[in-house]
Order: sequence, then C-alpha cells, then structure tokens
Amino acid sequence: MEQLFIIKIGGQVIDQPAALALFLQDFANIPGKKILVHGGGKLATTVAEAMGIRQQMIDGRRITDAETLKVVTMVYAGYINKNLVAALQGNGCNAIGLTGSDANGILAEKRIHPTVDFGFVGDIRSVNVDFFQSLLQAGLSIVMAPITHDHKGQLLNTNADTIAQELAKALSSQYEVDLIYCFEKAGVLRDVQDNNSLITKINPADFESLKTQQIISAGMLPKLENAFAAVHAGVKKVIIGNYAELQLLVQQRAGTTITHE
Repeated sequence: MEQLFIIKIGGQVIDQPAALALFLQDFANIPGKKILVHGGGKLATTVAEAMGIRQQMIDGRRITDAETLKVVTMVYAGYINKNLVAALQGNGCNAIGLTGSDANGILAEKRIHPTVDFGFVGDIRSVNVDFFQSLLQAGLSIVMAPITHDHKGQLLNTNADTIAQELAKALSSQYEVDLIYCFEKAGVLRDVQDNNSLITKINPADFESLKTQQIISAGMLPKLENAFAAVHAGVKKVIIGNYAELQLLVQQRAGTTITHE
C-alpha cells in the first residue's frame, strides 16, 4: 500500500507566523500523499472576546454555544484554513481546504454528556473514505479544519486531535498511515519543563505505568489515548513531537513513537 502522512498541528505555532511558515515549507516538502489537520483555539478565543461572546472551557474543552459556533466556523474553516492553503500553494503544494461537511466527508453527532452540555460539539461517527481517497489520488494535499456536521444541516465543532485520529483509522484500510501530532514540546516528556526528558517510545504497558506514576501531564493524556486508539485500529505508527522537527518526525528520528508492543 502507498504511504500516507496525516499531520495534526496544534499548540502555539498557529499564532507564530514565522514558525508556521517554516512548518508549512517542511510540510510541502514531504513527498507523496499527505493531510494536514489544524485547530486554532487561541485566535477563536480572541475573536470571540472582541465580539463580547463569553468563552467557557471545561477540562480544556470549549463549550460551543450558538454564537461561539459562528466564531469557530469563521476562524477555523475560514481565516486559518484558507491562509494555510494559500501558504502551501505558495510552497508548490497543491492543497485543498475542507471541513467535514464538504462532500459529507466527516459525519458527527452532537455530544451527549451526562453532566455537561458542551453545546454544538461533535463526536465523529463516520469518515467518507472514498471521498478523501479520490482527492489524494488526484494529487491534492488536504487541509482539514475541525468542523464537522450531523447530516441534518447542523455544523459541529470537533476536536482536531480526534479528527486526525479518525481520518488515520479510516484511511488505514487504503494506505500505510503515519499519524504525526505536532506541537511545541519535543514529544512526551517525563518532566514537562524539560525537553531533555523525552520518552522516545511508549507501548501500552508503558502507558499504564506512566499513568499510574502520574508522570504524564493531564493535557497529554487525551493525545496519547487518541494515539493508542489509532495504532490498535491499524494505523502504522503514531509520532508525537515538535513542529520545528517535522522532517525528523517523518523519518522517525525525533519525538515519541507510539507502538503496539
């Protein structure tokens, strides 16, 4: 099977034009088929607050009321997505920007939680593999904004890490998928203040031990849970690392590699 890189970019780099430009150059230079999944939470918060729309977060998750949904759609699917596409085109990478609602690409449903109303937040139910494969086979690099839909006319705000995971799982039936999560740290660290404390490989037993010892930070736990869900579902490998080392991450020479065993 052909190789496919699915790369999720998050953290501070979206807000740093110079660092983002270098990252996009590196992404454009990755040979073959590739998908970029992005978030952009800080800008959405800034825009919402400037518009007088109060923002609420619970355990790092945004409460997406009707007005906030308008903001995140404008910011994620509009400003950020199209600027990323334009920058990639400028680097010779023929990219197309999408949300999950385009061509019924990613179907989700409104999250139902026993104690918290997250508003218009979506949990993914299916991925249109044929659609994404047709774009990749046409030589297009896909840039995904974290907006999905419920097939009933409702847009939903959906976690970008989860979108990357679900795309990787679904497309692993057609490609050898490498899923790479990029952020500002060197990878999974024993000490979040020390980039030299990198854990280079984590298997399921290691993960349980690290959780028991409370070595993994609370913010890293969802990312690792997504990573292990992906490898258990057939994704070739998952790597977590620094956005400035993308070329090394692609070569598996940096970051933390998540393995089956």
